[in-house]
Amino acid sequence: MEIETLSCVVKGKLDLDVITQQIEYDENSPSQTLVQITRGGICGSDLSYYQHGKIGNFEIKHPMILGHEVIGKVVKTNDPTLYVGQKVAINPSKPCLKCKYCLSGETNQCETMRFFGSAMYNPHVDGGFTQYKVVDNAQCVDYPQEAPDEVMAFAEPLAVTIHAAKQAGDLTGKKVFVSGVGPIGCLVVAAVKTLGASEIVCADMSQRCLDLATAIGATKTLHAANDDFSSYAEHKGYFDVSFEASGHPSSIERCLAITKARGTLVQVGMGGVVPEFNMMTLIAKEISWKGTFRFVEEFNTSVEWLSSGKVNPLPLLSKVVPFQAFEDAIKLAGNKNEIAKVQLSFE
Repeated sequence: MEIETLSCVVKGKLDLDVITQQIEYDENSPSQTLVQITRGGICGSDLSYYQHGKIGNFEIKHPMILGHEVIGKVVKTNDPTLYVGQKVAINPSKPCLKCKYCLSGETNQCETMRFFGSAMYNPHVDGGFTQYKVVDNAQCVDYPQEAPDEVMAFAEPLAVTIHAAKQAGDLTGKKVFVSGVGPIGCLVVAAVKTLGASEIVCADMSQRCLDLATAIGATKTLHAANDDFSSYAEHKGYFDVSFEASGHPSSIERCLAITKARGTLVQVGMGGVVPEFNMMTLIAKEISWKGTFRFVEEFNTSVEWLSSGKVNPLPLLSKVVPFQAFEDAIKLAGNKNEIAKVQLSFE
């Protein structure tokens, strides 16, 4: 069957549109489900495609549907575990399930991952900011019907931070530092709190962001430029684990200074090439510096935490905008001085 859908696309730098498209759904497909999108969160990668026309070396070559933080309702499916009208969070990851990483359960490292809203390949991989989308059955994660859309649309970014938190091992009773508390940094706070951290100290240049970190579970906040961190650097560092969520070189330096000897630094923030840092600190203190990328089973964990109320992300929700006003919404999301998270409504 052919379905008409309105889609939010990026065509290049500062060039967005809402266009009509036709998509095909095979009603006899045993492996695919047709979903009506209900809500989607605008992410930093969506902003980068709009503001720069690319992410890194992945440049927009033709119109691409943005969006990977989406939820929806089942319209048609042959999957016996799903039913029409069922609310689902949509996992934007589509790994190959054949490469050595997929076969070992490390699907986030898939060599040919097709992730929603990515210009890595040409043709690009369309995202979820569209009224109707055909997805693999396995990408649909159901949740209780009464769970609010505005909460469940945080499933993807929360999954990213649960995966990041797990890079540090058991966090029960641990002292944790989070540097950079935009939406992802704040969700790191929520994740480590849920996983048992006893103390969560956060730093940022923005008092608004620090206030949001407090609202979501931080035990203490410090202004990155104006407050004194020297006491945390004494005796080779104070924190068991630091999460660097800004990508700024000075933030990395601070994390290395105040993470205790043999502690762990988890790199969440994406920056460019770090021009210089004190490698001797890393070596002499035997700090484990770990990267973190997307998620695996943590997406399902995120859906459970949100639907059960273990995590309340709503302090981060700044605005809900109808998808027809896509350009207004993405410009609003780019106002980092006043805005945390903007969601698009497709209903």
